Amino acid sequence: MFHLMNTSKIPDDAGVAIEYSLPHTKKRIDFIITGEDENNKEKVIIIELKQWSDIGRSEKEDIVVTRFRHGLSEEPHPSYQAWSYSEWLRSFSVTVYEEGIGLEPCAYLHNCMDDAVIRDDFYNYYLEKAPAFCKSDKQKLQDFISRFVKYGDKKKTLYRIENGEIRPSKNLADSLKSLLDGNREFIMIDAQKVVYETALALQKRSTSHNKNVLIIEGGPGTGKSVVAINLLVAITSKKKNARYVTKNAAPRAVFESKLTGTFKKTQFSNMFSNSESFLGADKDSFDALLVDEAHRLNEKSGFYKNQGENQIKELIEASKFCTFFLDEDQRVTWSDIGEKKEIEKWALKEGAAVHYMKLDSQFRCNGSDGYLAWLDNALQIRETANTEFEDFDYDFRILESPSELKDIIFQKNEVNNKARLLAGYCWDWVSRKDDSLNDISIPQYGFAMKWNLAMDGGRWIISPSSVNEVGCIHTCQGLETDYVGVIIGPDMIVRDGKIITRPERRAKTDASLKGFKKAFKENPKAALERAGLIIKNTYRTLMTRGMKGCYVFSVDKETNDYFKDLMSRPLRRMDIGRDITLKK
Repeated sequence: MFHLMNTSKIPDDAGVAIEYSLPHTKKRIDFIITGEDENNKEKVIIIELKQWSDIGRSEKEDIVVTRFRHGLSEEPHPSYQAWSYSEWLRSFSVTVYEEGIGLEPCAYLHNCMDDAVIRDDFYNYYLEKAPAFCKSDKQKLQDFISRFVKYGDKKKTLYRIENGEIRPSKNLADSLKSLLDGNREFIMIDAQKVVYETALALQKRSTSHNKNVLIIEGGPGTGKSVVAINLLVAITSKKKNARYVTKNAAPRAVFESKLTGTFKKTQFSNMFSNSESFLGADKDSFDALLVDEAHRLNEKSGFYKNQGENQIKELIEASKFCTFFLDEDQRVTWSDIGEKKEIEKWALKEGAAVHYMKLDSQFRCNGSDGYLAWLDNALQIRETANTEFEDFDYDFRILESPSELKDIIFQKNEVNNKARLLAGYCWDWVSRKDDSLNDISIPQYGFAMKWNLAMDGGRWIISPSSVNEVGCIHTCQGLETDYVGVIIGPDMIVRDGKIITRPERRAKTDASLKGFKKAFKENPKAALERAGLIIKNTYRTLMTRGMKGCYVFSVDKETNDYFKDLMSRPLRRMDIGRDITLKK
């Protein structure tokens, strides 16, 4: 950048920032240039720098493929990155949006000779918002900069932005509210409205000296996410800093798409954060954090789970008001720590008052509490009063083959694209390295399909073509569709009427039970019980994604027969807590 800036085209007194940290985020802008254009209007040029030399195209609209030391990696298109940073400043920097400071994002790939991929028409949407320059484009980039920065930074634009207030703009708040108004996906009913108003009242009186934590418990389909999105919009409309937070990317991606009506990233993308974003955040820098799927929170952050102290602690410290939407029966990985007592512990340490509410009404599974209670009995998670399979006004069937399961889901999907296949994560993700291979193979039935973890990413459950792939727990949890077809893998079987969980039959590519082997050496009984509950919770979650129906096939015949038998007779009373787990 020194060589590029060393030209008479760019004024010597232009402002420069290197590795500029965006407040309230972990994002950094590589290079910023500030000054005035020919009409003396303040301008900020945002440059995303990349050292990449070899770049491949992805099938995802804002993603490219490049090579690092450890192999190929999918990365955001640099034009998208530059544009997203400018959108953050435009939406949250009071100095930028109130004073009308112009933002001009771009990307500079200074080692890239071949621009065929990076400037492919496939990426035009973001290229038009933030042009990309390659190694041979040095003069073009100099011209781009000089067009917007004709004169130096006389008004100290950088310092005013750095020291300015951070809160959502009226334009962002009004636009967000207009997306919600009349959107049937987010209409609140009965208990949801009561919880929503209670949360708003708590947020209104929360300050740095009067912090509040609200724990909202609710089972599948009780409307936790609907309330969370409504709260996000309502609090933002008051020009308060709020974020919708989940550990998993899928709920964030799907609810943003349902809100905006597009699969593309928008100015609202910055309102949706992952649970690792608050590591190192300034104390009380947010007015509200709305933590959906809070049961999926982890203790540590980072790829190796070695950063920070505790995600719950970090969230409570970062915000004056935190709402945790919780269903402890949906903890489905070894690292999930989200439970009421853990939230209470950190809230009390932070001096926050803790409040409790419940969402009991079921909006999934045709409003049938009975089906969910019957399922808990069937999976031997807990004993309930619903031991008989009654007329729950819910389409539940056990099928004889995976092909039959596939056929009925394809048939249901023709109506409104709301039927999906799901499976326990018992098959390795081999298609990740070789697209010609199928992941889930059940040869005795001539059945073979791919996992969903490819093109559609987090939006798999609503993507038009994703019925052709099989979903897993990681891309369906917290989401819903009309009908689901669930393949029970060999990690859960039935012998003599008893559910038997087999952690060793999980796929090698699934990290859900990472930590089990170490725990087994220390305390075999406790480790087996914990792994067994995770496996049962996983199938409970999969079998409650369908609002109108669930169809099931198990690769184990005795297990399939067990569920068929349960539908025609009362369940036997069981010894809760006794779970037989076979050794490998």
